[in-house]
Amino acid sequence: MAAGGNNVETVVFDLGGVLIDWDPRYLYRKIFATEEEMDEFLATVATPEWHVEQDRGRTMEEATALLLRQHPQYGSQIEAYYGRWEEMFGGPIEDSVRVLRDVREQGHPLYALTNWSAEDFPLARERWEFLSWFDEIIISGEERKIKPDKEIYDVLVERTGLNPATTVFVDDRRPNIEAAEKLGFTAIEFRDAAQLRGDLVRLGVLPETPEGRPSDA
Repeated sequence: MAAGGNNVETVVFDLGGVLIDWDPRYLYRKIFATEEEMDEFLATVATPEWHVEQDRGRTMEEATALLLRQHPQYGSQIEAYYGRWEEMFGGPIEDSVRVLRDVREQGHPLYALTNWSAEDFPLARERWEFLSWFDEIIISGEERKIKPDKEIYDVLVERTGLNPATTVFVDDRRPNIEAAEKLGFTAIEFRDAAQLRGDLVRLGVLPETPEGRPSDA
């Protein structure tokens, strides 16, 4: 966690890995007979590098067609990636959502900055009511820019008018944290909800419990 003080006005959350549990293995464990086959597919076919291009704005149709041309032997497994996309979710990370609720109740402006496909995100909005708690959500697929590139942080600042010097940025990926710190944000690298709550208490974003310690500790 970067150095900060008690002058925090605004909090920015990442979504996947912080508030929402997403992992393609939830789906592909149902499809492949062994963990080894699944891991091979996710390492060599539907790779993170392929997936991130949808977060950058490539359509699901284009992405699927590309893999089908490159790996026709995996046709049904490739088509399942977006055909059964909802099965990749474990659901909300409930303890983190409680932290989000408590930050909201303190009256802090709340924003989200997420690497997410523009086509998929409307389904997430429908599924999880807590996404409506944010004053603004910046979605990489809509902007055609992704974290940790500086340009998407610039979109966040310009769209919301926030001041990085008085903003806490929460994310579970070190490159995204480092990019935010370079731009003057106070950054929290998320590990779990108890650690997040403790860091927000220390920054003065959340009050301590009557016992003098974070309630999720």
